[in-house]
Amino acid sequence: MNRIDRRLAATLRQPRELVDAGLAPANALPELERVAARYAVAVTPELAALIDPADPDDPIARQFIPDAAELVEQPGENADPIGDDAHSPVAGIVHRYPDRVLFKLVHVCAVYCRFCFRREMVGPGKASALSGDAYRAALDYIRDHREIWEVILTGGDPLMLSPRRLSEIMADLAGIDHVKVIRIHTRVPVADPARIDADLVAALRVDGATTWIAIHANHPRELTASARAACARLADAGIPLVSQSVLLRGVNDDAKTLEALMRAFVECRIKPYYLHHGDLAPGTAHLRTTIEAGQELMRTLRGRVSGLCQPDYVLDIPGGHGKAPIGPSYLSQASSHEREEAGERRYRVVDYCGDVHIYPPET
Repeated sequence: MNRIDRRLAATLRQPRELVDAGLAPANALPELERVAARYAVAVTPELAALIDPADPDDPIARQFIPDAAELVEQPGENADPIGDDAHSPVAGIVHRYPDRVLFKLVHVCAVYCRFCFRREMVGPGKASALSGDAYRAALDYIRDHREIWEVILTGGDPLMLSPRRLSEIMADLAGIDHVKVIRIHTRVPVADPARIDADLVAALRVDGATTWIAIHANHPRELTASARAACARLADAGIPLVSQSVLLRGVNDDAKTLEALMRAFVECRIKPYYLHHGDLAPGTAHLRTTIEAGQELMRTLRGRVSGLCQPDYVLDIPGGHGKAPIGPSYLSQASSHEREEAGERRYRVVDYCGDVHIYPPET
């Protein structure tokens, strides 16, 4: 193992470790430490190895290496940008849509994304997982609401749990007769692919419910040989895979990169599902694109790749109103009286209930 390999042999969690590994400049250390004091940092060896230290605009670094811009908050940014709290009847549960709930089991991740919409809720200093009482209360809520057909395990990253614990959770959920689908949102196959071993795969398969996994990646370089092998272990076990990506400035906001990412998903037996517009999380403005840029990319993608490669471009409407597709047929300019001030561009967005919202919201 050479000197660089030794530096990247463990997850990097402190700005000094990033500097020592050559992934951040030494003169930025004071600013990075201020960022890390507020937002969690973790870069796994798998992802650290993908970063080109000679490229100041490296798209992998932009996702995971802290940046002083994260300390600059813009109007409209919110610690709970998609309104989880407004739809949380009991701890750990978000019941926004009639037939499905989010079940937030843990508040830790293998890697911490700089654009995370739950960045105020995850990482060191936060509760790492639901308490036993909270877990049982969440299960009781799901049992009592027979309209719940799908449970989405999220957090944090649920695949940070041990296979033993995951097996218990899957069995508990599958034992509820009206729960037919268990979906898991994760970055682990990309960030720590060795974790997807035979024991973990076995834990995810359960009688009584169908398991789906949504894999988060934003750049084609993330789908390394190891990551592809991890995804193959899941697919070979009969677990269907879909993708989630976030449209990020300087990462995937060009047609060539987005095309390569979506094709890579399909090659890995992962159906592109959502391309999220960046949420209004605090300190993430430097990574958000405009909606117009996203729409143009989707138009371009439609003409370049198979229908298998087409994700839905969606906006999670601030305030907890759910996701809306924001292609041209779903979005229109707000009227003049709906604009906060002359010259400001605002939009009317229709949510899944048919209600109209103004975006960005008034502050």
